[in-house]
Amino acid sequence: MDRALSPPTPGPADVAAAGDEAEVAARLRLSATRLARRLRQESGAGLTPSQLSALAVVDNRGPLTLGRLAELERVAPPSVTKVVAKLVADGLVVRSADPEDRRIVHIAVTEQGAELMAESRRRKTAWLASRIAQLDGDQQRRLADALDVLDHLTLAAEAP
Repeated sequence: MDRALSPPTPGPADVAAAGDEAEVAARLRLSATRLARRLRQESGAGLTPSQLSALAVVDNRGPLTLGRLAELERVAPPSVTKVVAKLVADGLVVRSADPEDRRIVHIAVTEQGAELMAESRRRKTAWLASRIAQLDGDQQRRLADALDVLDHLTLAAEAP
């Protein structure tokens, strides 16, 4: 088996048996960070992480105001304005004024932006699927089971 796919010592069972939530949290944070970095590299989008994230939010959530995008991205409005300006210049999103309040700007993904996101997701999924295919059946089952727990952790964090 590829050494990169082998768990580091101590293994997950050792950490869980010790009941050390901080150690599990540290390993999870490191693994999630590495995975996110690698998936960004696989995206092939040619965008910065901030630009790719903003484009993904607009693509997933539909037209948004600049303020709502800043809120969802958890950045200051001036920061999101700068990111959106680059996405507009690249033809990936369009701005439009609110018909009732021209001070409000709406952002929507263009066809080119949607195609870029679809291709980026396809590339990342293909890379990840090829890595998962290298795992044995037990590792694949454990990974699938862990996804339910990860979903629970992230969805619980988003709840009001």
